[in-house]
Amino acid sequence: MKKGSRTLIAAICAGLVLTSWLIAFNSKSVGQKQLELIKQASMLVQDGIYIRAVPLLEEAAGLNAAHTLTAEEELKKVYLELMKNRGFGRRYIDILERQMNRRDADPAVFAEAAGYYISISRTTEALSILRTGIERTRSPELCSMYELNRYAYQMSRTTYDLVSAINEGTVQVQSGGLWGIAEADGVLLIPCEYDKISTYSADRAIVMKDGEICAVDRNNNRVAKLAGRAEDIGNYANDRIALQIEGSWKRARGDLVPGTMEFQQIGMYSGGYAAAKVDGKWGVVGLSSGWLIPPEYDGIVRDELGRCYAQGAVFVQSGGAVYLIVGSERIGVAYEDARPFTDHGYAAVKSGGKWGFVDTDGNVVIDFQYSDALSFGQHLAAVEIGGLWGYINMYGSIVIEPEFMEAKSFSSGSAPVLTGRGWQFITLLEYKKEVTL
Repeated sequence: MKKGSRTLIAAICAGLVLTSWLIAFNSKSVGQKQLELIKQASMLVQDGIYIRAVPLLEEAAGLNAAHTLTAEEELKKVYLELMKNRGFGRRYIDILERQMNRRDADPAVFAEAAGYYISISRTTEALSILRTGIERTRSPELCSMYELNRYAYQMSRTTYDLVSAINEGTVQVQSGGLWGIAEADGVLLIPCEYDKISTYSADRAIVMKDGEICAVDRNNNRVAKLAGRAEDIGNYANDRIALQIEGSWKRARGDLVPGTMEFQQIGMYSGGYAAAKVDGKWGVVGLSSGWLIPPEYDGIVRDELGRCYAQGAVFVQSGGAVYLIVGSERIGVAYEDARPFTDHGYAAVKSGGKWGFVDTDGNVVIDFQYSDALSFGQHLAAVEIGGLWGYINMYGSIVIEPEFMEAKSFSSGSAPVLTGRGWQFITLLEYKKEVTL
């Protein structure tokens, strides 16, 4: 190798060594500077001089070196001490967000941030942070914190004399003896001016007023009228409404033109099926004339709206007992009573004088222990304990304390509850499915 080439290589190597040394020296000096700033701030904090510690810790936290996290943690403590002063809450949140956005973020940071938002009554933001933390860290501790706080709710100010169960995001409400339709959270949609009103579905509700039966839209505009008279109406769903005409029940679509098939009684459609009675026996009929369950039972268990069918399951009454039928098969044992399944979750059943919950395979998933209960609506079930109603989650834990005189199932994130003021609505600040690890 030529002498010039060797000299060049040697110079390059020397330059690399010098560069590495300078980088190491600079890094070491930055780290030392951080420690010195933290030490100076610590002395001020010991004397309660927090405001003068702030710029020192902010400078230390802004340096990218070994003690950045330490500086941030000390700075957060100082911000909390100064929280009553304008602007320091925002600075505290800024550090939390910086820490949460790091790729290797500690679950404890998400818990700290959520706890802070809960402490200032901003539960919605806290739950959002917990969801993000769970998605990124899969932390069991965050899951527990989320489960503990996800049932926070707000109570509506509006009250009604009577309400029904929520269906498709709306609810029948009565005020001053007349009926209307409200949103799931209790905000009035169709004024309370009718003698009777059906459930709202497919952009309409069926109403009775002074013997006249019509269909109205969400703006209370008339969109159809029954030609002729009817004594009563059922609830409207799956584009079917039951009409009592001359003592018998017939089905009609939303245009209020009655069909020809007659029933002694018929419930509300759900999932394309309704409980119906002919010749003194009950079965489950489809949208046309076909029967899912032949009319051969003493009764079909229905909820307050008249629904009986969900998740492919129906409870039938025979010989004083209640049985679960899924498809065409009888599942499990006999019960004293039951509530129909909803679209999701477990059904309430009664045995030994107490209520518990089963799944569609007939397995007991929550033991028989309640004075009364409703099937799960979304991920919560209303239960009666000691004469008052509250809510449990799908693990059987009480998550909304029993404090209501009556309660109905959750749907669309809300549930009607009876208080000393009348029927009001509680709306969850958060509605999500269970977070699982």
